[in-house]
Amino acid sequence: MKVRHAFVTFALAAFVAAPAWAALQTATLSIPGMTCGACPITVHKALERLPGVEKIAIDEAKKQVSVTFDDARTNLQVLTKATADAGYPSKVVGVAQ
Repeated sequence: MKVRHAFVTFALAAFVAAPAWAALQTATLSIPGMTCGACPITVHKALERLPGVEKIAIDEAKKQVSVTFDDARTNLQVLTKATADAGYPSKVVGVAQ
């Protein structure tokens, strides 16, 4: 019984503390190579596959993508690598928490 109680206590503590470990961030990526109507679709698909990505907003006119992500599950390098691997190199132009 003591082992079960200890496990439940540990699990509850981890669940309550988890939000303190992770934070949502929003990064703005400049993607100058987005020049056609299909480009944003490709970029969106590349980013949505990543663990931790919560929201993607694409501004075709500015050639920018806003990505909200869980920084405990992914990071800026992974985001920019995903766009580059899809054929659209990107550069981080802003980050907000």
